[in-house]
Amino acid sequence: MTVLGSGEAADLVKARSVLLESNGGRHHHGPEALRAALVDLHDFWLSSRCATIGVGDGVSLVAVGALGRRELCPFSDLDLVLLHDGRSGVDTLAEQLWYPLWDAGIGLDHSVRTPGQAVQIATTDLKAAFGLLEARHIAGDTVLSDTVRTAVRQAWRAGIRSRFDEIADTTTDRWTRNGDVAHRIEPDLKNGHGGLRDVALIDALATAQLVDRPSGEVAGARALLLDVRTELHRLSGRTRDVLRAQDADEIAATMDVGDRFDLARALSGAARAVAFATEVGLRQARNALPRRGLAALRRAPVRRPLDSGVVEHAGEVTLARDASAAKDPALVLRVAATAARTGLPIAAGTLHRLADTAPELRTPWPRAALGELLSLLGTGQGMVEVIESLDRTGLWGRLFPEWGAVRDLPPRDRTHVWTVDRHLVEVCAQAGRLTTRVARPDLLLIGALLHDIGKGREGDHSEVGELLVRQIGTRLGLREGDIDILGTMVRHHLLFPHTATRRDLDDPATVSRVIETLEGAAAPAERATALLVDLLDALAEADSLGTGPGVWSPWRRTLIQNLSGRCRSALTGAVFVEPGPPDPSSAELVAAMSGGGGPQVRFLADGDVATVTLVLPDDRGALSAAAGVLALHSLQVHTAEISTVATPEGGRAVVETFAVAPRFGSLPDPALVRADLVRVLSGSLALPEALARKERDYAPSNPVVERTAPPRVLWFDDEATGAVVLELRATDRIGLLHHVTVALERCEVDLRWARVETLGASVVDAFGVAGTPGAGARRAIEAALLAVTAARGGEEPGGRGSMLSSPAARQPLRTEAREEETR
Repeated sequence: MTVLGSGEAADLVKARSVLLESNGGRHHHGPEALRAALVDLHDFWLSSRCATIGVGDGVSLVAVGALGRRELCPFSDLDLVLLHDGRSGVDTLAEQLWYPLWDAGIGLDHSVRTPGQAVQIATTDLKAAFGLLEARHIAGDTVLSDTVRTAVRQAWRAGIRSRFDEIADTTTDRWTRNGDVAHRIEPDLKNGHGGLRDVALIDALATAQLVDRPSGEVAGARALLLDVRTELHRLSGRTRDVLRAQDADEIAATMDVGDRFDLARALSGAARAVAFATEVGLRQARNALPRRGLAALRRAPVRRPLDSGVVEHAGEVTLARDASAAKDPALVLRVAATAARTGLPIAAGTLHRLADTAPELRTPWPRAALGELLSLLGTGQGMVEVIESLDRTGLWGRLFPEWGAVRDLPPRDRTHVWTVDRHLVEVCAQAGRLTTRVARPDLLLIGALLHDIGKGREGDHSEVGELLVRQIGTRLGLREGDIDILGTMVRHHLLFPHTATRRDLDDPATVSRVIETLEGAAAPAERATALLVDLLDALAEADSLGTGPGVWSPWRRTLIQNLSGRCRSALTGAVFVEPGPPDPSSAELVAAMSGGGGPQVRFLADGDVATVTLVLPDDRGALSAAAGVLALHSLQVHTAEISTVATPEGGRAVVETFAVAPRFGSLPDPALVRADLVRVLSGSLALPEALARKERDYAPSNPVVERTAPPRVLWFDDEATGAVVLELRATDRIGLLHHVTVALERCEVDLRWARVETLGASVVDAFGVAGTPGAGARRAIEAALLAVTAARGGEEPGGRGSMLSSPAARQPLRTEAREEETR
C-alpha cells in the first residue's frame, strides 16, 4: 500500500496509479467505488498539504467541478479555489499548493478569491457561477467556506431572472455543438444534449428554487453516465468525454451490460430521460421566474381554448378544468395532436395527470381516438417532440405496447443516425409531407410509423413486423382490407429500394416479379396493387429521408421513381417516361475511338450525380480498369451498364455507362479521367498500387476495421431475363468494385450489368451474369470474391481460398426486401 506524504504531489500520482491498477485486476471495483476512492484520495492529499503549509483561520480551500460534486473520474482535472479574508501572504500559500500539482502533471484549474471577489465572479461569469454553486469545503476555515457558499447561492437566486436568457441560450448552443447523447454514434457524455452538464443545469435551477431536485429517474441516468465516463477514463488513460465505438465493447464488458449495442441502448434511455427533464425544467423555470415592477402587476396568463378539453396556459398545452381522460378516451391523443399542430409543448403537469388517469383504450379504438392519432401523425416535424414527451411519461407505450422492443434500440448501420424508435417517428414525419401523393394518406402515415416495429425481436424484422402491424391494425379498428394493405407495406417496405438499387430495371422480369410479389401478398385486385405501388414508393422516400443525411440521394430517387413508374405502367397501361436526363449517345464516341482517338470519356452531370460513358477496345479487363480509374478520382459508382458494339471498321468496342457521384468535393475533369484511363490500358500506370496509395492517404489516422458480419455471395437464378443475378455483400473500401471486377474477369465471367449500393460501411454489389454458371464455376467465383473482400486495402488476395458462401439455390424476391436485422 502506498502511504501519502504531505509534500510532493508525486505521492498523489503514485497512489492514484496504484488505485487504478488494482481497479483493473482481480479485485475490480465498480466505477462508483472507484470515484469514491479517488475523491477520498485527493481530499486527503489536499487537506494534508494545506495543514503542512499553514492554511488555517481566514483561509480555506474549496473544491468545485467534479471534485466538488464528488464525481471525480480517474483523469478529471482538479478545480480548486483558495479563499481568504484579505490577509497578506496568500499568494505564497497558493504557490505552495499549486506548484506540486503542476510539477506532477495533474490537470489543475485554480483561483484565489476573497468572498467579495467570489460572489462578483459568480454574478458575471456563468461557468464560474455553476462551479461555485457546487463548492465543497476541503481544508482551512470552515466558516469562510460556508459564508462564500451561502453568499454565492443567495446572489444566484437574486439574479436568476436577469441571467436566465443567457443560461437558456448557452445551453441550446451547447446542444447544437455536441449533438444528442441518445443518438450520436460517438456521444459526448459530458457536453451533449442529455449529458452530465444538463444534470448540473437542473441542479442549478433547483438551487434557484425554480424547479424540483432531479427525480429518481434522472439520478439513475446520471449514475450511468458517470459510470461510463469513469470507465472511459480508466480505459483510455486520459481525460476523455466522447465514447468512441472501438472503446464501447470493452466498457460494456467491464460494466457487465452485454455488448456495445446494449450499452448504447442503456445510454440512450438515460440521456433521453435527462434531456426531457432538462427541457421541461427550462420551461418550468422560465414560468417560475420572479416578477418585478410592472410585470408583477399583470394579470395571470389567460387560458385560451384550443380544442375540446384542451387549452393554452402560459405558453403550454394543458387540460381544461372539466376535462377527464376517463370520460373522453380520445383526450390523450387530442392533447398530443393539438401540441404538434400549434408547436406548443405539453405542460409537465398535464402529462403526469394524463399518465395517472388515462385508461387503456378498448379494442377496437373509438373512431375519435383513431382520428386524433391520424391528426397527430399528419403534423410532420411538429409531432416528433410531442411523441417523445408522451413516451418519456409512459403514455405512448400505453397506446402502442409493441413500442417497448424498439425503444432506445441502437442502429447497427452507420447510415442510421437515430435509435429505431426515433427513426420510426422521423420517417412518419417525412411521410407527412408526401400524403397528397397517395390515395390513402392514413395508411401511409401508419405504415411509416410502424414499418420497423418488428426490430428488436427474433426473426426477420419485416415478417415479424407484418404480424405485429396486423394486430395493431385490428386494435385501431381498421377494416380488414386496410389491414392487409398495411401488413404488405410493412412486409415489403424494402422491396422498392432494394430492387431499384440491385436489379436491372430495363429487364421486364424485374418489374414482373415486383408486381407478382405484391399481388401474391396483398389483394388480387389491380386497384389494390396500384395503391401499394404508390404507398411503397412514398414510404421508400420517407424511409430514406428519415434515416440520415445523404441517404435520399438524387440517384436513389431516380432509380425508385423509375421502378415505381414502370410498375404503374405495367398495371395501368399508361406510357412511362423514364426520369432523369437521357444517356448521351455513344455512337460518336465509338467512331472517335475506332478512328484512332483511343479510349473515350464523356460526363453528363445532373446535380451531384453524373452519367459517365466510356468507350474502350473490346479487351478483357476493360470494366475493372474503368472502375479503378473512377475510384482513383474519388467517384462512387452506383450502377454500371456494359455492352459490346461493332465499330465502323468492323471491330468491336466496349461501351460502359456508369452512374457516379463524388465521395467528396466536385466532379473531376473528364480529360484527367481519360488520361489516367489511357495510362492504365497502356500499362504505364499500375492501378493496384495507385489505389493502395489512395486508400492509405484517405484512411483515418487511427483506423479501426470493424467487420460485424462476414462477406456473403448470393445467387438468384430467375430474377433476370437470360442471366443469373450474383450478389456480393461486403464491407466497402476505396476501389472495391475494381478488385471485385478483376476477380470476375479472372474467372471469365460475362457480365451484362452491375448495380452498386453503399449503405454506410457496407456495400451490396449485384451483377447480371450471362448464361447459367454451373456449380463448379460458382464455387470458383465465390472463392475469388471472398478472397478479394477478405484482403485488406491495396493487397491482392493470396489465392482462391476455400468456399465459404451460401447455396446456389433460387431465393424468392421477398428475401431481397430485407435489411440487416437490428437485434
